[in-house]
Amino acid sequence: MDALVNDPRFAATTFLVIDFEGLTPAGRPAEPIEVAALALRPEDDQLVEVGRFEELIRPPADVPVTARDVQLKGITQQMLSTARPAGEVLARLDARLTAPPYRLVAHHASTEAGIICRQAEHCPVLAATPLLDTLRLAKAVVPGLGSYGLDGLLGYYGIPQPAGRHRAMPDVEVTTQVLARLLNDGCAHGRWSTLLELDAVAGLQPNRRPAPEAEQRALF
Repeated sequence: MDALVNDPRFAATTFLVIDFEGLTPAGRPAEPIEVAALALRPEDDQLVEVGRFEELIRPPADVPVTARDVQLKGITQQMLSTARPAGEVLARLDARLTAPPYRLVAHHASTEAGIICRQAEHCPVLAATPLLDTLRLAKAVVPGLGSYGLDGLLGYYGIPQPAGRHRAMPDVEVTTQVLARLLNDGCAHGRWSTLLELDAVAGLQPNRRPAPEAEQRALF
């Protein structure tokens, strides 16, 4: 990752790896029921954790948790009954983002982008932050892989499946490991050496204009 760390824009950026777990009601967009985020800053030749956030999210009353949801994610209706609604949870996360610049990172990032866009009034910083998609990074680094899903990349890199796979924080933690491997491999093969090159390969632009610059103080 040395080449990237030598890029001033990359070195100045905090990377926020984010994941939502959600429900998929028929005929409606996904409703989040959990979010986790891991904040990383470049240090020497690696990304170092500087903060984390995770919280359950109460879905709308007319969007039930199905038996399949419970089986896959291990999140029950009872667990969500006392959680805050999405707007409040994302506002709490957004309030911690006080030391720009940022890049959000997610696997198949369009899913996260859609959820954030629909809650943009509650999380203006998140909604104005570009994303990097680890799926797109993987396609650039590992062409011809049979599956670019998160499980496929864990298998390719020999990263163990986490306990609690399909919960937000375990998925964020292994996505962080995949991100580090992809960045290193891409640098080693001359695929990228700057943040702008990462954006060109795997970037998704926000759907809102940036909010006024926040006061510069410590993240998390």
